Amino acid sequence: NNLSENSIRPLVVGRKNWLFSDTPAGADASMKVYSMIETAKANELDPHKYLSFLLEHRPSAEMSDDELERFAPWSNLAQETCK
Repeated sequence: NNLSENSIRPLVVGRKNWLFSDTPAGADASMKVYSMIETAKANELDPHKYLSFLLEHRPSAEMSDDELERFAPWSNLAQETCK
């Protein structure tokens, strides 16, 4: 439990900064980005490289599960590209 609490601490400490999300959609987008950053860290990836990797390849909801799996932080492609 301590490991999970420590991983979300930066988000909790900075929550006053995120009060400026004007819409639920903005808050949802922020949550998704912070989730991707923490998932990258948990898989020992450079968060900046991982976000750049995702933006360059632009995975979409129309992709099959197998196609989306290639962009998961634990995939070989992400591990080779984003360390």
